[in-house]
Amino acid sequence: QVQLVESGGGLVQPGGSLRLSCSASGSAFGFTDMGWYRQAPGKRRELVATITKLRSTNYGDFVKGRFTISRDVPKSTIHLQMDSLKPEDTAVYYCNAKRKIFDDDYWGQGTQVTVSS
Repeated sequence: QVQLVESGGGLVQPGGSLRLSCSASGSAFGFTDMGWYRQAPGKRRELVATITKLRSTNYGDFVKGRFTISRDVPKSTIHLQMDSLKPEDTAVYYCNAKRKIFDDDYWGQGTQVTVSS
């Protein structure tokens, strides 16, 4: 059974930093793409960042160099380093893992990030 476990959310002041982590397990084939999405109250879920097995990355337009996604492929673990956080970054952040071989994907339970003074 595939399982994604997230950690690292919390409360931070504007301009501060947080590091999110997500570990995926339960797939003998590993995962093709992994990434982070977020959803703020009353808004649609949006892409934050994704990373492939070859470590090719893609970021949402709003990131503008503030976030960095990284991946430990053998451990099926990703990290999201978030710097220069803004109040508008407040949201629930969800980890996602895709398997192209089965054309499926999985979601974590979400971790709350709150940016406030």
